[in-house]
Amino acid sequence: MALEFATSEMAIAAMIVIAAGLMRGFAGFGSGMLMAPIFAILFGPIESVTMVILLETFVSVQLMPRILNDTQWRFVIPLGMSAALLMPLGTYLLASTDPNLLARAMAIVVLFFVIVLMTGWRYQGEKGLIPTLGVGAISGTLMAATGMGNPPVLLYMLSGQDSAVTNRANIIAYFSVTQGVLLAVLASMGMLSWPPVAKAMLLTPSYLLAAWAGGRLFHQSTEALYRRAALILLFGVACYGLLR
Repeated sequence: MALEFATSEMAIAAMIVIAAGLMRGFAGFGSGMLMAPIFAILFGPIESVTMVILLETFVSVQLMPRILNDTQWRFVIPLGMSAALLMPLGTYLLASTDPNLLARAMAIVVLFFVIVLMTGWRYQGEKGLIPTLGVGAISGTLMAATGMGNPPVLLYMLSGQDSAVTNRANIIAYFSVTQGVLLAVLASMGMLSWPPVAKAMLLTPSYLLAAWAGGRLFHQSTEALYRRAALILLFGVACYGLLR
C-alpha cells in the first residue's frame, strides 16, 4: 500500500501534515484550514474532506484525555448538536458542487477568516443558546462541504474572556465530537472510499507526532508569536489556492 501511494502529491501532503500537526497541537485549531485547500488541489475536494476529517479525528483522540477537565461541556454540546444536524446539507454540497469551484471556495473561506483575525475584530455579543446554535449550524455545513468548520466557531469562541487553556479545550472537544459524527454521515452516504482512507492512514503517524510536539510547545511559547506565524502561513495557503 505504501508504494502504491508513494507519489509527489503524497510527499507534499506529508510536509503540509507536519506543519498542520504543529498548529493543531499548539492551539487546537488551524490544521484543517491549512490542509483542506492544499489537499483539494492535490486529491480533489471529496478525498480532501475525507482525509482531513480522518486526520483530525485521530489527533483529537490523542489530545482529548488532557482537556476533559478544562472543557465547558454545557457550551460545547449544543454547539456540536447543531453542527451535526446541518452536516447532511454540507455533504450534499460536497457531492453536487463543481470540484474546482469548491476548491476555490475553500481558499476564500480561509482568506476571509485570516483577514478578519488580522483586523482584530471579535464577536462581542452574549454567547447565548440561539447564537451558539446558529454558529454550530454554519460550522457543520462548512465542515461537511469543505473539511473546514473552524472559521465561525473560532471567531465565536475566541471573542470572549475565556483563558487560552479553556478556549483550546473547547475547540478540541467540539471538533472531537463533530468529526466523529461527520465520518458516520460520510459513510452512510457512500462517500468514505478506500483511497483517501489509506492516504490518511499513511499520513497519520507524522501528524500525531507533530501534534504531540505542538502540544509541548503550547506550554513553552506565547500565543502572540504563534498567532502571527499561523496567520502568515494560512494567508499564503489561501492566496495559492485562489491564484493557482
